[in-house]
Amino acid sequence: MTDECPAAIPLGAFPDPVLAYTVDGRDARITTTNASFERRFERTPPDTLVSTVFERFRHSATTGEQDPMTHLVRGDPVGVYLDGDGNRGPFFARVIPTDGDAGYLVFSDLQQCPSIEEMPAVDQVSSVISHDLRNPLDVAKAHLTAARETGDPDHFDSVADAHDRMERIIRDVLTLTRGDAIVDPSEHVSIETAATDAWQSVDTTGATLELVESLPTVTADADRVRRLFENLFRNSVEHNAADSRTQRNDSVAHDSTDSRGRSADAHDPTTDREQADPKPASRDQSPDPSDEEAPEDSVSITVGALADGFYVADDGTGIPADERETVFRPGHSTMNGGTGLGLAIVEQIIAAHDWNVTLTTADRGGARFEVRF
Repeated sequence: MTDECPAAIPLGAFPDPVLAYTVDGRDARITTTNASFERRFERTPPDTLVSTVFERFRHSATTGEQDPMTHLVRGDPVGVYLDGDGNRGPFFARVIPTDGDAGYLVFSDLQQCPSIEEMPAVDQVSSVISHDLRNPLDVAKAHLTAARETGDPDHFDSVADAHDRMERIIRDVLTLTRGDAIVDPSEHVSIETAATDAWQSVDTTGATLELVESLPTVTADADRVRRLFENLFRNSVEHNAADSRTQRNDSVAHDSTDSRGRSADAHDPTTDREQADPKPASRDQSPDPSDEEAPEDSVSITVGALADGFYVADDGTGIPADERETVFRPGHSTMNGGTGLGLAIVEQIIAAHDWNVTLTTADRGGARFEVRF
């Protein structure tokens, strides 16, 4: 047999068993197979009917509504489940039609696939995708709307940036599902730059960002650190927009609990507190006392330096002490329709860098996340 398929693509490029076929009336004939097919199945000479391969299995089902041969002859790109051929399989065969009434049948041995216990839960993977992709999707939608209303082509640059961001997120999800390294701490990452870039990628309508003190630079994975900030910013904006703001000026004790449930010392307000009137370093300016009063549902977010890290704090309603041990757990959410993965992703990124995160109360009563290297 040769290793050429109807479209002149070498079947040796496929690691799975593959046969090439051409349609012949209501059946199809095998034109060639690859070495993997010959190892897994009995030797099948050219011109053998494809239906005889299907007939080797006692059970078959397709992802379509017809039998396997009907779909194959029609050129439908369906999947075929095959089982009951001794010790072979079960298999999932993909029909890949090409031009000219020809195509391939690619067999995946389901016995060689990871068990359900070894694979990430489908709902968890889908939740990660839906949660993280919402950030750049929201930004892209906003800029498309602005472009339509103003005709300013500069908005399309922001849309392109958002699309690039989505591509990186998809690569991250693939990395997680394939079990590769979660982070690659090979760059000198400016915390100020990471926070500023992340702010541009999140829908922060009604919120302001303050960068105070001299923020550190650390060896880290720049893209993951940016995602860390994106999720912290979005957590503050979304949760505080949904909560009542009446507790902003309530007196709150500065007790703290880290993500693993351990107690931690309260921060020293004389050395690293959020400053009352810092010089803003972001695209959004903090409300000036002489200006109109900020909307009640607005939230101010501060990123500042610690002796061995940084913190992100807001002036929202905060997180009750009895919830601080659970907010980092996947699926935990106090919002209707929330995935509960934002802070879980934050903790995963921090843990992958061998850092530590502590959740406490900010000087202005909101939530304060302290990240130490």
